[in-house]
Formats: sequence, C-alpha cells, structure tokens
Amino acid sequence: MELEHTKLELAKQRLDEISKLPPLKKGQSIKKMLQKNGISRRDFMKWAGAMTAMLSLPASFTPLTAKAAEVADRLPVIWLHMAECTGCSESLLRSDGPGIASLIFDYISLEYHETLMAASGFQAEHNLETAIEKYKNQYILMVEGGIPTGENGGFLTIGAHGKSGLESAREASEYAKAIFAIGSCSSFGGIQAANPNPTAAKPLSEVISKPVINVPGCPPSEKNIVGNVIHFILFNTLPSLDAFNRPKWAYGHRIHDLCERRGHFDAGEFVQTFGDEGAKNGYCLYKVGCKGPYTFNNCSKLRFNSHTSWPIQAGHGCIGCSEPNFWDSMGPFEEPLASKLYNAPLFSGADRTADNIGITLLGAAAIGMAAHALLSNIKKEK
Repeated sequence: MELEHTKLELAKQRLDEISKLPPLKKGQSIKKMLQKNGISRRDFMKWAGAMTAMLSLPASFTPLTAKAAEVADRLPVIWLHMAECTGCSESLLRSDGPGIASLIFDYISLEYHETLMAASGFQAEHNLETAIEKYKNQYILMVEGGIPTGENGGFLTIGAHGKSGLESAREASEYAKAIFAIGSCSSFGGIQAANPNPTAAKPLSEVISKPVINVPGCPPSEKNIVGNVIHFILFNTLPSLDAFNRPKWAYGHRIHDLCERRGHFDAGEFVQTFGDEGAKNGYCLYKVGCKGPYTFNNCSKLRFNSHTSWPIQAGHGCIGCSEPNFWDSMGPFEEPLASKLYNAPLFSGADRTADNIGITLLGAAAIGMAAHALLSNIKKEK
C-alpha cells in the first residue's frame, strides 16, 4: 500500500511538471478533440480506467491516466519507417473507425511520420532534421520496420538525399529520450530478417547502442503502442520488461493462458481439420497449428477490428507473431510444433521469457502439451 502511494505521488509530480510545459499544438485540447469525434467525457474516463487496468496499475491511477492523455501534446514524437508494410501504423490509426487510443495518438505532437505528413522530398527531410534538433533529448522515437544492414544499409534509402534507413535510425536515436520498436519487424527483424535474409535486416536494438522497448506483433494492438506512451508520461521511466525487452504489462502472459478455447484444450477437444465439427463447436486449434502455448501477447483481451474479434475467435490459430524469428521458428503456421519441441520456440523463443522459471520445467510442460494432444487424438479416433 505504501509503495502504491509513493508511485501515485511520483506520478502526480511528474504530471504537474509536464502540465507546466507549453502545449505543442496551439488552440487544441483533448476535450475539444473528443467532442468533435462524438466521444463523451464518460467514455473517455471509461477508456482511462481500462488503460489503467491494462498497465497493471491500481484503480486509483485512473484520474492520472486521464490527465496523462490530456497533456500528451507536450510530448513530441518522431516516427520512422524502415523495411515494413505500414501495417503497424494502420493498426494504430484505424482510419476506418479510430478509437480513443488512436485519437489520443493523433492528439500527440507527431513531428514526423512519412505516411501521414503532407511534406515530401527535401522538405520532409528538413522537417525530420529540424524536429531532432529542436526537441533534442526530449522526443520519443518510434521505429516501424526492420533495418537492412547489407551493403552498408544501401538496400533501404530514404529521402531526397538518399540517406540509408540505417543511418536515419542511428541519427534519430542519438538524441531520443525513449525509443520504441513498433511491430515485430522493428523488434525482431520480422519477415525481412527471415531466412535467407538477403538484405541482412536486423532489429532496431541490434543497430543502435541505446535501450529499446520492443512492442512486437504483426501488427501490435494500438493500445499496446499508446499504453507505452502513457506509461512514459506517468513515470518518465521504462516499464518492467521481459527477457526480450517487451513490456510485461502487455506481454506477460501466454496466449494459451488467456485463450477462450482453453477449456476445450483441457477437455481434449481439438479441431482436427478446418471446417470439421470441432471447428464449428469452437474446439481448441492446437492441432491445426495454433502457436498460442508458445506466444506471449494480450490479443485475447484487446482484440482487433475495433476490438470485435481476433484470429483464434475467428477460427485460425495464433501464428506466434510477437515472438522472435517467428517466420522461421513457428512455421508451418497450420501445423503443430510437435516435431520441433527442442528448437527455437523452447530454447531461444517464447518459453525463455517466463523469467527464469527453468528450462527443464518448461520443456516438460511442452512435452506434456504434445502428449496431451496425442492422447486426445487417440481417444477421439476410438
């Protein structure tokens, strides 16, 4: 209780300091912005309560979470695009129907974002250089996409001067106050770094020397992106991280642990082939390739498509997209990992993030899982 009170007071002090800074967006306020988009104060406070719970903070932090969102325009953000598909930006922006989290991010002073800004060519490059200089040691850097390093980064050139993505990432990270790798490509290399990796693509953390918070997913939920910004505004520190530098509040549980089909797994009820009776009855998707037991993420709580559904609810197994090297280690996506129990997913992937529980116990758990599925299959066939 005393620790909670201390954190609460520190967060209040932090927000009071930020509130004294001049807003970077003149003539705007979050209240006006929400009203313009038909969102009531009540809905905003409900969002703040949900965000507080998602960040694993006590309910007493809800007013502070709301205030952190209200002063978010004091925080300049630079967003760089590397080798990627822009899916992470689209997940955040939700241009078909933005939610409160997306609107909050739009309210932040986004100083540079190649997809959104009107500038191009020399003007765009000048905007980036100006933002880095003007907000030196103040801005948050968010990087989307893997970083090609082959031929000195020449496989990815950006801007009118043909600067390499590698060079841009290093220059922008030098004066950033906090750095976030958005999506699996930036966090772990993604499909760009998959075998045979012709461009020698690497995750952001391997090409710069500063700490990086990984926010993986293909794409990650917009709440996981905005939640990290809110946490930074509240505490001015990095959140508690797992072995792969992912925030534990977002990536602290396996998909399998929170899955709505978990009861069917425990009962030995599995989908054998897509479209069978088990599929129609919502049985467990482990045998048709679900990687939920090896994947850490909060997809089942946040969901996608305006929070209406997620892959497992829709009938397809998790592909493990928030894990390192998932393109290589989790495939084939529609086959179980039974024959790959002792490769990357166990010894250099998901299970390692269970914070030193012990690889022997984890291996035994995985073997038991495979045996459970096998015995259930025998029972069903009889």
